[in-house]
Amino acid sequence: MPSDQLRRREFITLVGGAAAWPLVARAQQPDRMRQIGVLMGWPESDPEARLERAAFVQELQKLGWLDGRNLRIDTRWANPADPESMHRYAKELVALQPDLILSHSTPATAALLQETRTIPVIFGIVADPIGSGFVASFPRPGTNATGFAVAEPTQAGKWMELLKEIAPQVTRVAALFNPAIDSLPFMDSVFSLNLVGCCPTERTGPIIFGARRPMRIAS
Repeated sequence: MPSDQLRRREFITLVGGAAAWPLVARAQQPDRMRQIGVLMGWPESDPEARLERAAFVQELQKLGWLDGRNLRIDTRWANPADPESMHRYAKELVALQPDLILSHSTPATAALLQETRTIPVIFGIVADPIGSGFVASFPRPGTNATGFAVAEPTQAGKWMELLKEIAPQVTRVAALFNPAIDSLPFMDSVFSLNLVGCCPTERTGPIIFGARRPMRIAS
């Protein structure tokens, strides 16, 4: 299995453990069924997204939270190419007033935080929660959102160091990202400040390229 898929699965498993904290903290009525909303950043037809949701549910089960017994999980599957669906599903989940909501991506988290500033939102696969305005800082989020970031901006420098070790003959680097998933503030902080800093000359500086669809990558 590709390492990026393993890391994504591990993030969702960690989120499963984190999701149990608000459930316990808000347990005012011991016999009341708790409710979790889940906003996935990919359609239900995506096999990796289904596996990630399954990993989340399995981790909750290990902690004693069983869907249909003491927990109800309402899931919405959004298409990243359709921002309107993301906002529509975010509004639907907030209207259910769950104990907390899991967000699966940067666009999903942004949509949810536009709808609520009171329901706890736990994000799993987010590029830059600080740059996107989801949290004030890593140690003190300062909002109703918390979770896990998939990268830290200064890692870009390490990426370049490793690339130079592996292929010292490289003179130009292209950085490809999906604007529908990675936030623009994240790309600015990573590439403009860190990666570009490792490539100070025009000859070695990186080319930043955004592609939303496979055909754009081919072009």
